[in-house]
Amino acid sequence: MNLKPINPKMKILFTSLFLLFLFNEAIIKVGHFEYISPWKLIGKPVSGYISSTFSKANKKYAGIAEEFYRNELLPSKFNGAMLVAKNGKIIFEKYSGYQHLDVKDLIDENSSFHLASVSKTFTGMAICKLWEEGKLKLSDTVSTYLSGFNYSGVTIQTLLNHRSGLPNYVHTLTEKEFKGKRMISNQDVLDYLIKSRKILPVGKPDRDFNYCNTNYALLALIIEKVSGMSFSQYLTTTFFEPLEMKHTFVFTPEMEDKVMPSYNWKSQKEPFMYLDGVYGDKNIYSTPRDMLKWDSVLTYGKLFKPETLEAAYRGYSNEKRGIKNYGLGWRLYLYPNNKKIIYHNGWWHGNNTFFSRMVEDSVTIIVLGNKFNKRIYDARKLYVAFGNPERIDNEEE
Repeated sequence: MNLKPINPKMKILFTSLFLLFLFNEAIIKVGHFEYISPWKLIGKPVSGYISSTFSKANKKYAGIAEEFYRNELLPSKFNGAMLVAKNGKIIFEKYSGYQHLDVKDLIDENSSFHLASVSKTFTGMAICKLWEEGKLKLSDTVSTYLSGFNYSGVTIQTLLNHRSGLPNYVHTLTEKEFKGKRMISNQDVLDYLIKSRKILPVGKPDRDFNYCNTNYALLALIIEKVSGMSFSQYLTTTFFEPLEMKHTFVFTPEMEDKVMPSYNWKSQKEPFMYLDGVYGDKNIYSTPRDMLKWDSVLTYGKLFKPETLEAAYRGYSNEKRGIKNYGLGWRLYLYPNNKKIIYHNGWWHGNNTFFSRMVEDSVTIIVLGNKFNKRIYDARKLYVAFGNPERIDNEEE
């Protein structure tokens, strides 16, 4: 068979088309991290990238999110996930890096991240649910539910809005107090408070705002006392299962080798330590898609009465001037024109988390990472682009 030689011009054309195909399908490696080419993602029906079906506004928002992801997160060696939704629907979603840096198993939509203090949103709303059902009052004193608690004037509400005056166990409770215990429990925190009442720094209840993890460790115990279930069981039956949050759960010490680990900025694994057994203030694991379900039910669902949500999203620290405030398990930005941003950040070991809800603009921003990275909190820069009237600084946790 006589084959005619390929025309040089056709050869160039075929080569160009082949290279373009490879580029469109490429996974571009940046150091130890993998970045999927945005061209490959256009039109994905589930992941929600810049699809041709998007409205003009959603295309704009998706493009802004893409720009932040590419120019801010990826250069910082981001190891985690980012999701942005408009009106409850995903318009941007990307994953970068590995669950285990040594194994190089890719992070995907089913990878559950330690939410750190974003866990407080679940604890706070669990208390609000019990209040809504008439099973407790926010004005009830903590001593009503926790036997031996000897700090007068501390109520459930002052735990929720961080006005209890209690010391933060993370800073005051040392490892030597619990020799031989791999991880301490919430009951250990309570017992420590009771035993050390006379030597701990204590403020007057409801005098001012002081962010304190102790508050939410105690709230978890109150949930257990009132519901008759473990903290994990209550959240699972009340929130996780009804909302089909299939990759969301409460950590227990038995899961130590099963959950996704975290890493410091040097990519060194963060070991578990004695404070890792306490829950309520932290220790809930979830995914961006599950967190979007959580956001959706809080925004569009009927799980809570409007008056319950209004109470949760109200600012209680009015002694501090400015737009920053705290509700019942939520950080808040409250503007003079009644515009509101409801959010929470988290930081525990190498886990950094950002969960923000721009209420009037119907925008949800979720960024979760398991390798220490303060740039995650820079997602606040998206506020202005998505409709917020002014630039704001953000807390790290």
